[in-house]
Amino acid sequence: MAAPNFVNRTLWTGDNLDIMRGLNSESVDLIYLDPPFNSNKNYSAPIGSEAAGAAFKDAWTLDDVDLAWHGLIADQNPALYQVIDAAGMAYGKGMKSYLIMMVVRLLEMRRLLKPSGSIYIHCDTTASHYLKMAMDTVFGFPNFQNEIVWQRFNFHADAKRFGRVSDRLLFYTKSEDYVFNRQRKPFAKKYVDTKFTHTDPDGRRFSLDNLNPPGGRGPVYDFHGVTKAWRFNESRMRELERNGRIYFGSRVPRLKRFLDELDGQAVHDTWNDVSPLNSQAKERVGYPTQKPLALLERIIKASSTAGDIVLDPFCGCATALIAAEKLERQWIGIDLSPVAKTLIARRLGKELGLFGLRTVYRSDIPRRDDLGKLPRYQTHKHTLFGKQEGICGGCKLAFPFRNFTIDHVIPQSRGGTDHQDNLQLLCGACNSLKGDRPQEHLLARLKI
Repeated sequence: MAAPNFVNRTLWTGDNLDIMRGLNSESVDLIYLDPPFNSNKNYSAPIGSEAAGAAFKDAWTLDDVDLAWHGLIADQNPALYQVIDAAGMAYGKGMKSYLIMMVVRLLEMRRLLKPSGSIYIHCDTTASHYLKMAMDTVFGFPNFQNEIVWQRFNFHADAKRFGRVSDRLLFYTKSEDYVFNRQRKPFAKKYVDTKFTHTDPDGRRFSLDNLNPPGGRGPVYDFHGVTKAWRFNESRMRELERNGRIYFGSRVPRLKRFLDELDGQAVHDTWNDVSPLNSQAKERVGYPTQKPLALLERIIKASSTAGDIVLDPFCGCATALIAAEKLERQWIGIDLSPVAKTLIARRLGKELGLFGLRTVYRSDIPRRDDLGKLPRYQTHKHTLFGKQEGICGGCKLAFPFRNFTIDHVIPQSRGGTDHQDNLQLLCGACNSLKGDRPQEHLLARLKI
């Protein structure tokens, strides 16, 4: 794994695809993203709120660039091509365009994750099924861990269907060797009242459990007159009795389990204990799709440890970054809107008391340094001519060697490298038409 080519507490403003292309491979421990949901809605923060000026249109229309991307995906990953194509036929061109936008970014996110890393993608039922198919293909179905249901509301009436009260979190890992810390929540009052019905003289509540002998059964012995069918280890039983752990309310002794010694109920894949932000919440900044800090804290606690690096490529009002800072993780964020820069500075001071904390704000494209010393890209011309069999990478016509120019498929200004995999030969006309833009723009212009 290469060292990160960025510093902790860096926030980029710009297209996250270009910026992620410039980040070193396997440099991030956890990715959380709350991208647009393809909801066909317009979102904007109210005037006067801290997030005023933050807005986006969550609707997608298929254009020539999307079709060109789809063609490139077909060359590199036929299975992904089929998933996107099927979604387009089932749901329409808008879903196809949305998935193309997401897939090219998910491929970069997989590259950025360390082998022990995890990714959570926040979505709703509009696109969750199609996104899961795409994630299964990008990360591999064996690395799918959970589809988490986050219940946002208790009551939400719809006239002709059951109320939609939940979002989805698709949880995947890079490999089977990943970080996971079991999360727990307080026991529900009803559970406590029905299970912990006994109280010690000192007021400690406890429930009763069977006495299961650790490490097998011991010899028969008399324990307060109970001998029949009891073969427990005598020293173990005497120790439990000395510590006040045995209940003698019936002929068969029972084990006491004290409520105040339990960590709480294990969190499963339905989260109904994290409330959404209401209009009076102290952490609300007015961002259209802001998520509660408690939600991000649970994710970060579960899938990272102190000092790990968290990336949010759609960071918006920076809730994931604030949660990471609070939990002593490193973080980097990316957002298209410059409003994010103001929001994170305010929230670090307002919510964490970290006024003036050194944060790096960037709008440039980082340069990867994890590929070692690469030869000058001009030295690959003969190799590329043989690889392409004298065929232009744009118009697909044959030309003599002297008519070709070496071109970066992804320009260096967009995060591309001098690695041979990012190089191609173009004829003079295609090279001029493409200019300093990614390959999909050339293909869109040529309508190939």
